[in-house]
Parts: sequence; C-alpha cells; structure tokens
Amino acid sequence: MIGYYVHHHGSGHVTRALTIARRLSSPVTGFSSLARPDGWPGEWIQLPDDRTDRPRDADAGGVLHWAPLGHPGYSRRMGALASWLSAERPRVMVVDVSVEVSLLARLLGVPVVVVAMRGDRTDRAHKAAYDAASALLAPWTEEHREPTWPVRWLDKTVHVGALSRFDGWEAPPGTRTRPDQVLVLWGAGGSEMGEEQIAAAQAATPDYRWTLRTPQHPSPDVWREMNEAAIVVTHGGQNAVAEVAAARRPAVVVAQERPHQEQLATAAALARRGVCTAVPRWPEPHHWPQLLATARERGGEGWASWNPGNGADVAARFLDRFTPEAPL
Repeated sequence: MIGYYVHHHGSGHVTRALTIARRLSSPVTGFSSLARPDGWPGEWIQLPDDRTDRPRDADAGGVLHWAPLGHPGYSRRMGALASWLSAERPRVMVVDVSVEVSLLARLLGVPVVVVAMRGDRTDRAHKAAYDAASALLAPWTEEHREPTWPVRWLDKTVHVGALSRFDGWEAPPGTRTRPDQVLVLWGAGGSEMGEEQIAAAQAATPDYRWTLRTPQHPSPDVWREMNEAAIVVTHGGQNAVAEVAAARRPAVVVAQERPHQEQLATAAALARRGVCTAVPRWPEPHHWPQLLATARERGGEGWASWNPGNGADVAARFLDRFTPEAPL
C-alpha cells in the first residue's frame, strides 16, 4: 500500500499526483482537502479543512509551515492521517507537499518520499522535511538539477523529469500551427497578470492574435490549442511548464512571485540551458516583440531535455519497487 498526500493549492499538485497514481501497480490511497479527482485509481480520503484567516503561531516559531494552534480542523486532519498511517502501515507515504505531513509520517515510522520543489528550501521547516525523507522525487531531469542543493539531498534524489498528463500524446489529427497565434495559459495558484496586461501585450505585437485561458475561462481543448499555437506563454509553475514541454511548443515562461522563489528558480533553470525563453516577471509591453521573436527562433525542441516524456512512468516504477533499504 502507498499513501499519497496532495496539497490543495492550485491545480498542479493534484494533476501530478493523478498522472503518477494511474501508472502505479501498487494500491494507493490519496489524501487531500480536495474532493476525489476523476480517475483516481484507489481510495481517496478527503481531509478536514485547516484553513483560517487568523492563525495562531502557525509556524511554531519557524519550526513548521502550517500548524495553527487551537484549530479543530487541523487537529482532526492530522488525527485522521495518524490513524490511517498507524492502522494501514503503508510501505511508503508520498507527500506533495507538506512539511507537517512528511514529519508526521516519519515520526510514526513510515518511510516518506517527498515530491521536491525548486527554489530556496533552506528554511528550518523544509530542511527538516527534506532531511527526514527517505527519498526526494524531483520532477526535473538530472541535467536540470538544482545547483545549490546539498550533497545529502542530491544523493537521495530520483530525477524523473517533468511529467504531464499529455506525455506520449500525438498532435490531434488535422492540427496546423497558426503562425499568428499566441496562447496564454495561466493557472489557479494566483496571478499578477490579467486582461489589461494581455491587451497591452497584444497592442505591442499587432501581427499576433492572443488568446487567454485560465481555470475560470478554460480551453475547450488545451492540447489542440497548444499544438495550434505558434507560441505559448505560461507561468513558471511545474505543471504548466511540463504541459508546454510535452507539446514541444516555442514558449515564453514568465515567473510569478511564489513562496521560496519557486517559479524564479524554474525560470532560471530553463534559461541556463536555453530550453525556452524565460523571464523573471511579466514584461513591459515594448519587450514582447523581441520575446516572441526569440521564442519562435529557438523553437520547441529544447523541451526534450526537460520532459523526456516518461516522467510519470519512471516515478511510478520507483514507487512500486521502493523500500527504505533499496538503492536509489
């Protein structure tokens, strides 16, 4: 049995978990504040909500990230996890992501595989979770490894590459690239960009037609639209970047402000190897003509080093055979 905890923020964590879980041979039980996603292959336990606008000492003096004092939902949530872990004794608990769940499982004697995130993870809480984990599962290739990680983390990291629900898909029949089409894919995790910024970028690039897709205004067929677009513009979230990579599209990746500078680190990694055009913030309108020209000239073939196309299969095989004693 494998336990799998899924963070509720945005859509990237649950999409990644579902992509891996569908490829597992082992039985898997999912945990999250979120409702069971369509297609989840095993049991799903929806946890009590632990959100509050007025947390008391939520970080326990900097030792943790989210453990608000006196919050009944948080207590019930951790109690439910502890009861299941004690009763079921899973072979491994996969955590994407939570310092507190990682440490809870480890304190109960259950091996933990933490799904790693880019950015500065040197705070006390992240150090504890990453140090305590039996393994770190990195959704990026070793070629694009984090350059500042300590050796003790790198030695137990399994680099599976970016993984997407579209890995292995072919372009839809009859798809033709529209040379004037810019597709903007923006996510559910928060945004500093809106229709005003899109309108300004469109005005600065009159030879292009811009289309914005968000969770509030989703694409009717995002795979087809990506394959039809001359250039895709997206934020630096791991899931969004992986999906553009799966389509091998010319792209501009725009980092958003996130805790621990996660998206800035992703943009920096993309830029280091020239995978695509990547920038640290939403550009001023007059920069867009050159950015689109550079992205188009670079093309989309560089994505192969970022997303080989088998990341979910590699992750699932690793988890299926995982034991704390097995070599990584």
